[in-house]
Amino acid sequence: MGQVSVTLNGRTYRLECGSGEEAHLIELSEYLAAHVETMKHKFGQVGDDRLILMAALMVTDELWEARRHIEEMKTVLAESKRDRSTADETMRSMQADLAARVSAAAQRLELLNERFASQAGGATGPTTRR
Repeated sequence: MGQVSVTLNGRTYRLECGSGEEAHLIELSEYLAAHVETMKHKFGQVGDDRLILMAALMVTDELWEARRHIEEMKTVLAESKRDRSTADETMRSMQADLAARVSAAAQRLELLNERFASQAGGATGPTTRR
């Protein structure tokens, strides 16, 4: 188990944490300490508890805003996936329709080719005029 000493508003606190989590806990406490300092400059020295509470509320507000933003992004992503799925299905439908039209046109061309071949075959045979 790791131990870390953090300082908030001039007071040092000893905290325990999981082994290997010390640097992260120090980083978190420095972030909170910056908010405490902001509150101290804004409102003056109104007591450790109140400053830490106000700073914690600011951090919590940031967290809530980030969570709201994540939920919005999830919604946008889901809509994008749905729109892409719809677009993919439309594209497949259009490709199938195009393939059917090309196939029908090819069949018509083959029929016309057969007609011309049979008409040309009859016309190119020996003709005698008397």
